[in-house]
Amino acid sequence: MNMPTNTKPWIQGAVVGAIALAIVGFSWGGWVTGGGADKRSAAAAHDAVVIALAPICVERFKAQGDVGAKLGELSKASSWDRGGFIERSGFATMPGSKTSDSDVARACAEILSNPATPKT
Repeated sequence: MNMPTNTKPWIQGAVVGAIALAIVGFSWGGWVTGGGADKRSAAAAHDAVVIALAPICVERFKAQGDVGAKLGELSKASSWDRGGFIERSGFATMPGSKTSDSDVARACAEILSNPATPKT
């Protein structure tokens, strides 16, 4: 097959342009692969669940009879162990679940440890 003599530069330009387009698109254009999109959506879903369940944990914690003493124990715990304290207390275990989510426990402990949170 005989191709015109000026075809080779056009083909080279198209290949270089496609490569440059892919680099720019994935680097700055916001393009993602299917696997990257799956990871982002799973992380966003988990974050939404934590945001929804942390206030339930806080209310369950505040509903106990000796909430003042338990808040004192929580404040005495080191900042990195407060989530573990909530997790061990069982308030991060949601009804119908057999295990607790450590992220929910950490978020619950953060809300309870925040001085702006009402302690009633």
